[in-house]
Amino acid sequence: MDLFAETTEWEKKLKPLIKKYKGKKHPLDYHNTYQLLVMVVLSAQDSDANINKIAPAVFEKFPTLKSLSKTDIDTFIPYISKVRNYPTKAKWLLEIAQTIKNDDNISLTMNGLTNLKGIGRKSANVILRETGQDAEGIIADLHVIRVAPRLGIIKESKDGNKVEKDLMKVLPKKMWSEIGMAISFLGREICRPTPKCEICLMADDCEYYRTHFS
Repeated sequence: MDLFAETTEWEKKLKPLIKKYKGKKHPLDYHNTYQLLVMVVLSAQDSDANINKIAPAVFEKFPTLKSLSKTDIDTFIPYISKVRNYPTKAKWLLEIAQTIKNDDNISLTMNGLTNLKGIGRKSANVILRETGQDAEGIIADLHVIRVAPRLGIIKESKDGNKVEKDLMKVLPKKMWSEIGMAISFLGREICRPTPKCEICLMADDCEYYRTHFS
């Protein structure tokens, strides 16, 4: 099958998945772009649930980038000390705050975001999607890394950037904004490490299901 035919095929197969999850808010419980930025940085290699738990106290004390830019690391660290790799993340966030200074200055482009400490393509794609920007890539979090190869869209890889690049080759750009998060939600809810294939809406078009149950 050539790439155009494969792209058309996957666009059709993935429509029900996008329909189910389109526009569904990311599990991080943020209330503005500043909070989203901070929480995305904190959530790397940690759970969204843990970040949601510590976030209210963080944002009560530091409600804006400006307030965060005026603090020091010894004052900030106790608020995020239950987050994985918190010493490094504290440095990143204070550097971001001191560089940008105001919430209105947060860049909403891939290049602008990935130039900030602690923000890679995955984090930038999340921020772009959640703020309604045009997609410049596809979210490839740990759920997408697990689920996309299971479905058979791409070959397995542990490298999130490679997974994103491979998905971008196969899927049309008009799907980029929603498909990563849709696959991620499928991975969170159904296609877990031990998948619940019997209730999955993608079972008919899933390589894993076909291989293991047909």
